[in-house]
Amino acid sequence: MNETIWIIIASAIATYFTRVGGHLVLSRFETIHPRIEAALNAVPAAVLTTLVAPSLLSAGPREMIAIVVAGLVALRGGIMTMFITGALVLILLRNFT
Repeated sequence: MNETIWIIIASAIATYFTRVGGHLVLSRFETIHPRIEAALNAVPAAVLTTLVAPSLLSAGPREMIAIVVAGLVALRGGIMTMFITGALVLILLRNFT
């Protein structure tokens, strides 16, 4: 097998066991401490920031417009609406300007 396929398989296995392991650890507790719950609730925002921050630092005008539009949509809509709107704006700007 190709080396890339082995990397993909290993990544999939690691991801699976990480998710299952987290679930197994948390399922052993009857209640979750409020600080732990707050930290877990902050994870999606932290991951999103990690994905968006490099784009902000190296963004051109098209990407900057898409990020601003996505940010404005995020104030009113859900996370999926934000992702779809940002992607569509970026696609349109890259293809038609």
